Amino acid sequence: MAVSRRTILGAAFASPLLIGSARAETWEEKWKRGLLEDFAMLGRYRDANRKVLEARQPVDIVFMGDSITEGWKDKRPAFFGPGRVNRGISGQTTAQMVLRMVADVIDLKPRAVHIMAGTNDIAGNTGPMTQDMTRNNIRAMTALAQQHGLKVILASIPPAASFPWRPGMETLTPIRQLNDWMKSFARENGAIWVDYHQALATPGGAMRAGLAHDGVHPTEAGYDAMAAVVEPVLARRVGRRKART
Repeated sequence: MAVSRRTILGAAFASPLLIGSARAETWEEKWKRGLLEDFAMLGRYRDANRKVLEARQPVDIVFMGDSITEGWKDKRPAFFGPGRVNRGISGQTTAQMVLRMVADVIDLKPRAVHIMAGTNDIAGNTGPMTQDMTRNNIRAMTALAQQHGLKVILASIPPAASFPWRPGMETLTPIRQLNDWMKSFARENGAIWVDYHQALATPGGAMRAGLAHDGVHPTEAGYDAMAAVVEPVLARRVGRRKART
C-alpha cells in the first residue's frame, strides 16, 4: 500500500514526542516542576504535622533544614525519639525554609528549633543567591521563632570541598564566610551556636574521610559525630520529654 508524504512526515515528527512522553523525569526536571507547583514544598509535611497536632504530642525541638537534616532521620532514626521532629527537605534553600517556618515549626509549638541551612543557597538550587539573601532569611527565621518564644539553635554549614551536582563551584570560601557570620549573629541575637564544621572538617575545609558518602551528605559515622556535638547542648538547653500515653 502506498504511503503518502504527509503520513511519513507526520510519523517523523510524532516519534520524538512519543519517546519523550515515555521518558522518566530526571531529578532536575522534577525539582524544577516542584518549584512551580509548590515552591516551599508546604505539602511535604502537611499530613505529618496534622497527626502531631491531633495526637497532642509534645514537641521539644524541630529540626529545620535540607537533605543533611532529612538524611539524619533516615540514617539515625533513634536520634529522633519522643519530642524531636525532623522537617528537613532535600535540596531546599533558606528562601524555601523561611516560608515553612510557621506550618512546619511554629504551629507545632516546640520549645526550640534547630536551623541548619545554607549549602543549597551556595549551590543556587532555587536560582542565584547572594550571601546577603541567605543572611536575611536566617534573620527572618530567627525572628519568627523568637517572637513565638522558641529557643533558636543555629547550626554551621557542614564542610564540603565541592558539590557533586554543581561541578567546579567554589564552596570553601562561602561556607567559611557564612559560618563566621552565623556564629556572630547567634552570639549577638540570643541564639545558640552549634559548630558541626569543626567536628567534620579536614584542616583544609573538606569533609573528613568516612564521614560523608559524597563529600557533602553524612554517613552514619558523620551523623554520630554531629550528635556528639549537639546532644550536650540539647540536654542542657532543651531537654527531652517522654511521649504521652
